[in-house]
Amino acid sequence: MVRRSQRGLMLLLVAGLLATASGCGEEGAAAGAVVRIYVSAPLRGPEAGEGRRLCGEAREQARQGKGGEGHELRVVCLDAAGGGNGWSLAQVGANARRATEDSTTVAYVVEPDPAARKQSRPIVEAAGIAELGGESGRDAVARVVRAMEEGDASQPRDAVLDAFGR
Repeated sequence: MVRRSQRGLMLLLVAGLLATASGCGEEGAAAGAVVRIYVSAPLRGPEAGEGRRLCGEAREQARQGKGGEGHELRVVCLDAAGGGNGWSLAQVGANARRATEDSTTVAYVVEPDPAARKQSRPIVEAAGIAELGGESGRDAVARVVRAMEEGDASQPRDAVLDAFGR
């Protein structure tokens, strides 16, 4: 008979294995596959202008480039605002988790505020996703495209993560 503590440990191990396998893209990406870059920024409230600019720049840059083997880049913008008053830690965490649940995610462009980045960083790092912050959306996406072109194009998430210091 399995004791309660052993059962809990087994559940944690299985959950960890599933989380690792579900988001890492181990099968790779075929030439021309869609890959996503998530951008999390406040789109409402006093910081909305900066957030919209970050998102718009990222989308524009993604339309201009393809990353290795002609992967189609799509930018997904997530609102980090909570209650319309700028970013909230709860929403920042929820956005990071959403990005990690998508197996096509190759990078996460984070909130302009360093305190918000501290909330998202452990979540995306645990999933093996590169986090970029403190730069324009245009620069972040251009760096992701370069990393995909210079790395193993069949493993775009790993190529980006390797480029930004695994």
